[in-house]
Amino acid sequence: MCYLGSLTKPSLNLTFSDPSTFMLTGIDGLEIVHIWISILFSTFYIFSLFGNFTVLFVVGKEQTLHKPMYLLICMLALTDIGTSTSIVPKALCIFWFNLKGITVCGCLTQMFFLHAATTMHSAILATMAFDRYIAICNPLRYAIILTNVRIVKLGLMGLIRAVLFILPLPLLLTRQPFCANHIIPHTYCDHMAVVKMSCGDTTFDGIYGLVVAFIVIVSDLTLIVLSYGLIIRTVLRISSKTAHQKALNTCTAHICVMLMSYTPFLFTSMTHRFGQDIAPHIHIILANLNFLVPPMLNPIIYGVKTKELRDKVSKYTSRRRAFPSPIPWLFSRGQKAEDHKS
Repeated sequence: MCYLGSLTKPSLNLTFSDPSTFMLTGIDGLEIVHIWISILFSTFYIFSLFGNFTVLFVVGKEQTLHKPMYLLICMLALTDIGTSTSIVPKALCIFWFNLKGITVCGCLTQMFFLHAATTMHSAILATMAFDRYIAICNPLRYAIILTNVRIVKLGLMGLIRAVLFILPLPLLLTRQPFCANHIIPHTYCDHMAVVKMSCGDTTFDGIYGLVVAFIVIVSDLTLIVLSYGLIIRTVLRISSKTAHQKALNTCTAHICVMLMSYTPFLFTSMTHRFGQDIAPHIHIILANLNFLVPPMLNPIIYGVKTKELRDKVSKYTSRRRAFPSPIPWLFSRGQKAEDHKS
């Protein structure tokens, strides 16, 4: 049960002063085009769900894909589904039905699942980098070092880390007194946005949030950079250009996914801290796209760049030509392009 504490300030918004509810404004200043923005958001969301569930279905059905790399791809797909699902349904309720209210407990729950999913996502990307390092730098021992059981254990460790790091964020906020004006100028409940709603001392809450973000990003990026540094060193020692290309091709999909994940996140963080001249609605749109575009593109990247997965998806889509779908079409198109090059 969420504890709100006493209201220490008079109501700043006479039309919205329910102490048990926050109000998400959506994209403030662009209300007139909310319906058009909702079409974009829902399209991205549908593509994301379809692509990621396609990956999960194909990997689950095909015994030949029950390998560490594809288990990691499935974990990434699950976190992508969780990330987009934690924000899109509520955003669409705002855009379509003007349902802006959200209970304080619901807001804190949304905040927990959103930040836990992104933290888990970062851990999986770091594990994928380690997987590529073993595959290229120590291929003869790959099957011994990275077994399916070990990958599952690493995934559970990432999940436990996400829960332990993120759970204190909403728990600390449940003890804070919130001001009467519960308006959050956003489409979802972000940690710092909720912290700003408090009338109490939120110094520890803010510091803890920054420390968690710093530890997660720095530790995961350090492992990724270290892994790829060792990969590059190993590749440069190989004399054969064909071997060079083959080794780098195994990392292409993962590098694309990392760029799609970290670049928008870092850009959004920088604009929030140093882009004071940028309009607020631009900040909100960029923040939403940060959680919508990568989940939509990740299954396409792996479907196009990973031949084994692409072949299996094509096998299932060839049986269902009467029901064409955009994601498998992109997979098969990538295969045709690769065949043409060869």
